[in-house]
Amino acid sequence: MEAIGKATRGQRLDPEDVTIAYVGGGSRQWVPNLVQDLALSAFDGTVRLYDLDVEAAERNAEFGNWVQEREDATANWTYEATGSLDAALEGADVVLLSTQYDPSETFVHDLDVPEEHGIYGAVAATIGPGGIFRAMRTIHDYKRIAARVREHCPDAWVFNFTNPVHFVTRALYDEYPDINAVGMCHEVLHARAHLADLASEHLDVDAERADVSVNVKGINHFTWIDEAYCDGVDLWPLLEDVAESEAGTREFTPADLEDASPFVDNWQVSWELFRRFGVLPFAGDRHIVEYANWFLHGGQEGLNRWGVKRTGSDFRAKHWTPAESEQTTDVEAWLAGEKAFELEASGEAFLDILEALAGGESVVTNVNLPNRGQVEGIERGAVVETNAVVRASEIRPLAAGGFPRPVESMIRGHVDTIETIIEAARDGDLDQAFRGFLIDPQVRTLQTEEAAELFAELVAAEEEYLDDWNVADADVLDGVDVEI
Repeated sequence: MEAIGKATRGQRLDPEDVTIAYVGGGSRQWVPNLVQDLALSAFDGTVRLYDLDVEAAERNAEFGNWVQEREDATANWTYEATGSLDAALEGADVVLLSTQYDPSETFVHDLDVPEEHGIYGAVAATIGPGGIFRAMRTIHDYKRIAARVREHCPDAWVFNFTNPVHFVTRALYDEYPDINAVGMCHEVLHARAHLADLASEHLDVDAERADVSVNVKGINHFTWIDEAYCDGVDLWPLLEDVAESEAGTREFTPADLEDASPFVDNWQVSWELFRRFGVLPFAGDRHIVEYANWFLHGGQEGLNRWGVKRTGSDFRAKHWTPAESEQTTDVEAWLAGEKAFELEASGEAFLDILEALAGGESVVTNVNLPNRGQVEGIERGAVVETNAVVRASEIRPLAAGGFPRPVESMIRGHVDTIETIIEAARDGDLDQAFRGFLIDPQVRTLQTEEAAELFAELVAAEEEYLDDWNVADADVLDGVDVEI
């Protein structure tokens, strides 16, 4: 792999004085994890937590300052909450983006309404009808954030963790082409850890994620690899053997998965696509099936047969409610002394990236950036996911090559959907957005009239989150018997 094209360049970070603006600072998962990573880091500074739910941001600020008082905290950070985006961003060195709307008012519709039309999505978070509507209610907010970054901290490093990563990161660049924005996702990290486990099991080595290197390429949640090494040993023969083994050809029933977590990953979809196309998908199966839709047919049995469990709307709604959530963080219980707290690193790559940008040891990791030639066969400007070299003041993508024609065809189709929605968002053109919706592979299982009905039903269910779209004058909604 070689570094190619234009690097994303920004300011060099000062480890002794970093200002981080966190948009979505009331997060119950990402912020508590970040607090622990920062407490164990080689950096000092200030974190400004911005959230529409100021109370949630204040709770996280209290937690952050509480963690800093622990003896095992090696860094020195101060946390403060704010209800002003401008105040959070002013002069920031780093901006983190991690937001979502109440799933009970949005996500549940993304899952349930398409199901009424026979589309049994597994996650509905990044592509397909639900993923597209998640993008439509998010894109304009992030264009506004990009405009504020341009005004208040134009040289800041911006890290986007918000799904759908490819839509959202693309929207940031669409508004502010010179933004130093990077889309982040941990799916590739999890997949590398899985290959390390396979190497340890079959090659009699003691491997960890850091020992595994891969040539990753694609779009977020639909990444692929065509090379894999563990400490210099070629893993490809092992992967081919596993794909043909009993472990790579398992079948499941709904009963097998009844008590499983929706996040379970049995890799059966990945092995099947590897056998069919000769390159290996490298994101969780629950995401891959949203892009490679064969596995969605047949409803629950069809999906479960491949070891994938649907993340249902009931789970999404409960996940939002702290009392019922299965999240691993529990800030209020920790602060009240009702639950034991142990300071530990999350295992995410973010702090490694910050250290490299500050002039520390360079690192190679997966990132989402506009395509400047790092991926062949995909249009320039579309946000793609590849490895990149991160070093002082720059993130430079690595040349990843192209794909077998069938895989390239699938990826390009999804890029066309993403780019069509981004173009439509510039003027809030709902009819143009429907055209992007209509060419999505999940939607193409429907007649065009039913696709329009599904689109109109989703608009009706989520209209209060679609203020930036011209709903009143949209032709696609004419003649559809849905109350808007």
